Amino acid sequence: MTRFAPAEIQAALGSGLLSFPVTHFRDDLSFDEEGYRGHLARLASHPAAGLFAAGGTGEFFSLTPEETARIVRAAVDESAGAVPIVAPAGLGTAQAVAAARDAEAAGADAILLFPPYLTEVGQDGLLAHAKAVCDATGLGVVVYHRANASYDVSTVERLADACPNLVGFKDGVGDIEFMTRLYATLADRLLYIGGLPTAETFALPYLQLGVTTYSSAIFNFVPEFALAFYEDVRARNADEVYRRLREFVLPYLDIRNRGKGYAVSIVKAGMRAAGRPAGPVRPPLTELREDEFAALAALVEQVK
Repeated sequence: MTRFAPAEIQAALGSGLLSFPVTHFRDDLSFDEEGYRGHLARLASHPAAGLFAAGGTGEFFSLTPEETARIVRAAVDESAGAVPIVAPAGLGTAQAVAAARDAEAAGADAILLFPPYLTEVGQDGLLAHAKAVCDATGLGVVVYHRANASYDVSTVERLADACPNLVGFKDGVGDIEFMTRLYATLADRLLYIGGLPTAETFALPYLQLGVTTYSSAIFNFVPEFALAFYEDVRARNADEVYRRLREFVLPYLDIRNRGKGYAVSIVKAGMRAAGRPAGPVRPPLTELREDEFAALAALVEQVK
C-alpha cells in the first residue's frame, strides 16, 4: 500500500521547495552509496517538500536500470519517511513501466516521467506512453514537459481525465502562452512545477502562471540560500528575489552557460566548492575548467 494517495502527494509536493539530489560517484564512476546516503541525510535536515532521486541532476540518463533501482531504494531507506521521494521513469514505454513498478515496490512516493528516448513522438503516442506508466502504478505521476515530450494542452487534459493518479506537470520548456493556456484549462487539477534549468531564474514570473513550486538544483550545495530564495518568491518579495538573482543566480548562470551539459556539471562542482564533494560527472558530461570552478567557488563562499 502506498504512503500517499495521489491527492495527498500532490499536496505534499506543492507545500514547499523541491530538489534533485546529485548522485555520488567514486573516481572510477561507480555509485558511491555511502556518500549518497550522507548527502540525503543532510538534505532531509532542511524543509524540502520532496526529493527526486536519480533525476536529471542525479544523472538519470547515465544510470543503468539496476543502478537506478538501487539509488531509489537507498533514498527511500535513508529518508525514512521524513521527506517524499520521487523516483524516475523513462527511456522507452516498457522500461518506464518497469521502473514505475519497481519504484512503487521500493516504497517511493511518486514518479517523475521523463521524455521517451531518442524517437520523435506524436501526441497520441505521448498520451499512450504516459497513460501506460500511470496505469502501471498506484503512485502519483508527474509528467516532464521537455524535449520530445512536448505535450499539447489537449493531451494533458485527456491524460488528466483518463488517469486519476496524474498529479503534476513539470515544465522544462518555458512557453508562457502554453503555461497560461494549461492553467486556464486545468487550474488546480494538477500541481505545476518549474523545471527549467536553474529554475530560480523563472520562479517569480512563473508564480503568476500557477507554477507554485520548482525543483532547485542549487539546494544541493547552498540549501539555506535556496530556501530563503523560495520563501521570497512565495511572499512575492520582488526586491529580495532580484537582489539574490544579482548576488548569486545570474553570475552562476554565466558560468553554467559556458559549456554544454553544465547545468548538471556545475552542481557537482558546487558540491566540491561547498566542501562536500560528490565525485565526478559521468560521460558524456564534462567537468568545469579550473578557472570556471574558481569563479563558482568564489560565488559559493559569498552565500554559504
